[in-house]
Amino acid sequence: MALFVSSMLVLLVQVVCKSPSFPCPISHPFPIVHKYYQSGDLLIAGIVSNMFKFSDTFTFETRPDLSSSDSLVIFIQLYQNILALVFAVKEINENPHLLPNVTLGIHTYTNYISQSSTYHAAMELLSTKGRFIPNYKCDNQNNLVTVFGGPKSNFCLYMADILCIYKIPQLLYGSAPVMNKKNEAAFLYKMFPSWTNQYMGMLRLLLHFRWIWIGVLYVDNEHGQRFVHKVLPFFSENGICFDFITHFHSITFSHSFSEIIVDDYDLPILVMGSTAKAVVVYGEIQTMIILRFLLKTAEFKEIPMKTKAKVWILTAQMDFMSTRLQRNWDLDFIHGALSFAVPSREVSGFDQFLRVRNPASVKEDGFIGDFWKHAFGCSLPSTTEATSDEEICTGEEKLENLPGSVFEMSMTAHSYSIYTAVYVVAHALHAMHSSMLKHKAWANKGIKMLLNQHPWQLHEYLKRVSFNNSAGDPIAFDENVEMTAGFDIINWVTFPNESFFRAKVGRIDPKASGDKMLTIYEDRIIWPHMFNQVQPLSLCNDRCHSGYSKNRKEGKPFCCYDCFSCPEGKISNLEDTNDCFQCPEDQYPNTNHNFCIQKRISFLSYEESLGISLASLALSFSLMAALVLGIFIKNQDTPIVKANNRNLSYILLFSLLLSFLCAMLFIGRPGKLSCLLRQTTFGIIFSVAVSCVLAKTVIVVLAFIATKPGSVMRNWMGKRLAISIVLSCSFIQTNICSLWVITTPPFPDFDMNSMTEEMILRCNEGSVTMFYCVLGYMGFLAIVSFAVAFLGRKLPDSFNEAKFITFSMLVFCSVWLTFVPTYLSTKGKYMVAVEIFCILASSAGLLGCIFFPKCYIIVVKPELNNKGHITRRLN
Repeated sequence: MALFVSSMLVLLVQVVCKSPSFPCPISHPFPIVHKYYQSGDLLIAGIVSNMFKFSDTFTFETRPDLSSSDSLVIFIQLYQNILALVFAVKEINENPHLLPNVTLGIHTYTNYISQSSTYHAAMELLSTKGRFIPNYKCDNQNNLVTVFGGPKSNFCLYMADILCIYKIPQLLYGSAPVMNKKNEAAFLYKMFPSWTNQYMGMLRLLLHFRWIWIGVLYVDNEHGQRFVHKVLPFFSENGICFDFITHFHSITFSHSFSEIIVDDYDLPILVMGSTAKAVVVYGEIQTMIILRFLLKTAEFKEIPMKTKAKVWILTAQMDFMSTRLQRNWDLDFIHGALSFAVPSREVSGFDQFLRVRNPASVKEDGFIGDFWKHAFGCSLPSTTEATSDEEICTGEEKLENLPGSVFEMSMTAHSYSIYTAVYVVAHALHAMHSSMLKHKAWANKGIKMLLNQHPWQLHEYLKRVSFNNSAGDPIAFDENVEMTAGFDIINWVTFPNESFFRAKVGRIDPKASGDKMLTIYEDRIIWPHMFNQVQPLSLCNDRCHSGYSKNRKEGKPFCCYDCFSCPEGKISNLEDTNDCFQCPEDQYPNTNHNFCIQKRISFLSYEESLGISLASLALSFSLMAALVLGIFIKNQDTPIVKANNRNLSYILLFSLLLSFLCAMLFIGRPGKLSCLLRQTTFGIIFSVAVSCVLAKTVIVVLAFIATKPGSVMRNWMGKRLAISIVLSCSFIQTNICSLWVITTPPFPDFDMNSMTEEMILRCNEGSVTMFYCVLGYMGFLAIVSFAVAFLGRKLPDSFNEAKFITFSMLVFCSVWLTFVPTYLSTKGKYMVAVEIFCILASSAGLLGCIFFPKCYIIVVKPELNNKGHITRRLN
């Protein structure tokens, strides 16, 4: 349909021009002057966007003059794209193993960045050479097989409107356009890798450097809108915030200055005044020109550039371009920038090919004249007359002498894509030729058949093409007819001599997964000068240091937050943590709450003063008990020893001796055996001691009752009663302890929570209930003993042991009643110290109150140790 409309427009112009009111003669359309033609058996064509032409409105009254080169804006850097095509064709034609006996030709037009010129160039490719008759071909010289397009994506769509009618394969070396027509998309082959890979790589790059507060500049076209509406929300979901998202506003070319004029004068203030240090620039190949004007405008507006340094993150569609006005501007604006690029390699022989290139060496190149003039600032004598301020070109100028900002000798990523694309077509044609040779009927006319094939027959071979290029890289298309490749990450380094270097500092590998997708070599990166070779930070606010956690600011993006110190008991050991966390149980936070310190193991040991004191006290009391026992044994036949139930006294003294010694089980590092024995041993020994006291008390009371005339209690008196009381009471406690040990035995355990800086190595009682049963039963015996002794406290002096027992039980009960609240209110080794103290105090109370008066009489007052004194009664 587009071809039909264009043809009808041509006819309409011819009809109109026949009218007397329009004096212009009938003629063919103006030829496209800037083109490259090289004959060959099979023709590889191209429609490129490498220059812009000014044109006045046609009045059809006079024939316009469109030949002046002064009306051109030439993007000198893009001339290398055409030379990469020429070089690739030259290599293939000289290769005897690839397309033998077949030569490739070239037919390349510029579209002057114009929709009408793009249509015009497409229709000329469909015409006989030298005659503009679309859809008519009367010779066998123009065997068109494929057309290259780029680097501007929207002009590839205009090209496709015409060429897709004939199903001609079109290889796009720039960014692929947004295709709304599926039938056209089937004929487009993208030398540019998948957009998704670039988006994911960009996200990985931002997260790697923790640039979560960024600005976004984008070109206002379909690609830019898709990037903003589909990609940036995905970035946001992964933790990226945006200080600004704005597009490059409209730009125009001034006919008088042949340069760009930026309409929006406030855009530099927004961009350069932003606190974001990383700015993503999403654009196409010419966007670099706009970016330079943006920064130059910032200088004119006196925005302090040095204090507003940025790291530009450029998409792979962009490349270095400049205009004549920008030639003398410094390149510092791009120093330290990071950009994505289609993977490329150094191509052997390309630099030598460029060194011998000059206007005299090529006649078929329609681009070189104006390129030479704009690149070297001179006029070719054979084409134009020199102006007053221009010299005549000698033709001996060398491309290698041009600054890198004007022309690069190494192949750029876009040129490498064209170079690869030519080889893709050559391999597809070779595969088609090989397929024909398999058929015997075609064996003798393989070349002739290849030359007569229609372009649409090449599609099945293009889609299946697969080979390794000269650098060893695999070349193939995926299911979306895109190159199966990742991206290189380029670091731009500029020099004072107006040259720059593209340093490869990383890559994006789409075949890898997760964090392995991005490979970055940070030590190779050169940062912008203003950052003093320190990786820049791009954050909404300063990072929260370790020991602090983030708290989002109300009304601000989620990347903006306040920092609050971690609460007691928690730490954060990384920057920008969302929340603080608890230390492991065996560690505690330091004062700055940024790391955990190993807790000290705490237990009551023999090496500290408290442990030594208690151990010394226990040994002293045990020696005293042993001394008293020795005194009693030595004076066992004296009246006072006999009168106080000698056997029970021995048992009581021995149990008190063991009670003092069992306190030693509570001191030292708890082990399995010591934990198993300490409470049970203490419980049984103390039960024996209290049982002995109870037996003494009962014997005293019964003895007084038995002395009354006619008392039947005489039959209950005797050793068997005392032994029965001791054994029965001790047996119950022994059963309780045995049940405890069998069911839930005590064991060594760490108490991690009671102390902040210590973990307490203690004996876990296993069952608190059984522990308090042991204490409760012992308390029950003590209360019964106290009650019985209290009832016998007023007995005559001959039975005055009841008074001592009453007082000893009062001390005993007081000690253990205060033990429970004190024990529960203390922590760590002091709990053990409290229990040891209670054991020693209660045992000492029994020893002192019951046996001290007797020892006093035996040792100090032996004259009172007689039967008469013992049996003396009060009046």
